[in-house]
Order: sequence, then C-alpha cells, then structure tokens
Amino acid sequence: MSALAQKRAVGEAAARLVEAGSTVGLGTGTTAAWFVSALAARRLAVRAVATSEATAALARSLGMEVVDLDEAGAIDLTVDGADEVGPGLALIKGAGAALLREKLVWRASRRCVVIADESKRVEKLGKSPLPVEVVAFGHLSTAARIDGAVKARGIAATATLRSVAGEPVRTDGGNVIYDLSCGSIDDPDALASALKAITGVVEHGLFLGLAAEALIGTSGGVVVLHPGEG
Repeated sequence: MSALAQKRAVGEAAARLVEAGSTVGLGTGTTAAWFVSALAARRLAVRAVATSEATAALARSLGMEVVDLDEAGAIDLTVDGADEVGPGLALIKGAGAALLREKLVWRASRRCVVIADESKRVEKLGKSPLPVEVVAFGHLSTAARIDGAVKARGIAATATLRSVAGEPVRTDGGNVIYDLSCGSIDDPDALASALKAITGVVEHGLFLGLAAEALIGTSGGVVVLHPGEG
C-alpha cells in the first residue's frame, strides 16, 4: 500500500468513528483532508470546527456545516494528522502552519485521534523540524531567545524562519513560523515547557498527552495504537 493509499485508508477509518449529531474537529494537512472528504461522504448531521481556513473551505465545499470554536463549545472528536508519531503517541505537528488553531481545537476536544501513514512513526521525536509559532512583531529577537532556550536543553538547533519565495510564511492568525531541526528530542516535556515560557512564542508543535488513539496506515492495513503502545 502506497503512502497515499495509507493516508486515504486512515482517513476513511477515522470517518467511521464519527457519530451523527456530534461536533467534530477537522485537522489540517493532506492526511486530514482524506478524513474530511470521507466524513462528508457519509452525509451525517454533524457540526465541524476547522483548524485552518483551508480546511474550513474544503469542508464547506463538500456541504458540511462549519462553526467557530467559541460557538461549538465542547468538541466530541477531533481527527488530525501529524508530522511525527512517537512513543506514547507524543506528536510533532505544524508542517501546515496551523499548530496554534490545531492545539486550541485539540484542547477543547473530549477525544483526539491522530491519523498518519507508517512513515510518520518514529522511535524518538525530532527527525522532523519542530515548528514554533511566533508573534511577527520583534520575531528576530524572539528567535534569539528560542536559540538560547534549546541550547540550554543541550539541543544543537537554530531557529530558522519558514519562508516561501523569500517571504515569511504567515499563519491564519498573522504570526510567523520558526522551525527547529533538533535531530533528536530526549525530553519533549522539558523542551515544551521551555519554549512556552519564551516571550513572543505563541505555541509550539509538540502535542504531548493529547492523542487518545492513533490510526496508522501500513502495507497490511490500518493499525490502531493507544498511548501505552505508541
């Protein structure tokens, strides 16, 4: 099964978890898009909370009702992709520059399920760049503080501003993204705390203790993991 087929398989499997009448969080990214399409095809009466403007546009184009997070209240189930799935279902997210909205939706959810192809499973987080969302005002000085914080944790990584065609990537909230190529993150909890304490940092891409379940696409089909198994 190709990576594309694996993404489609986990998206469709996750769509079958949704119950009629529920409020559903819709993730951002290529894998999450398969979930959104599969959910729309079921034609259930659900309300959706999107983690990005791109996902909201996709959901509306497929006939789904999209509501704001404040209007939704508690979310029954959120399904989203990940850049890395590590032990205990610790995650790195944010390649799609939607990490702040994603984490807000995840925090408002009773249950969060991550979906990914098998290439996203890692023995230790850090192979993929760790995104950090930063306020645009004074972002260079914030990046310097980030560099100091990660070096204090023994990580040889420099915060690199994410850009396209020479222009900084902007999030839906108008912030910018810095990426940290850590290589290996030995203590994700300590790094998460250190980053969140930096003035100017809005959010980071470490999603720890949030996923209740993971659906992983493999060559043999969809595998279900829980935190004690991930």
